[in-house]
Amino acid sequence: METVTLSPKFQVVIPKRVRENLGLKPGQKLDVVQIGSRIELVAQQPARALRGLLRGIDTTVSREPDRV
Repeated sequence: METVTLSPKFQVVIPKRVRENLGLKPGQKLDVVQIGSRIELVAQQPARALRGLLRGIDTTVSREPDRV
């Protein structure tokens, strides 16, 4: 686990090892998600990067007769 310090301007530096492992680049946008008392930073990806994400998913769903 890495530890960072919050600056007086409320900034943090993402440790080099984490940046390299995730392939983060300067200027890249991150989403900030609060989950209870935890903060998560999630790298934004272009929609194109999500192409094929659901390939092979089972789309057969049993439906009610009036919903076909």
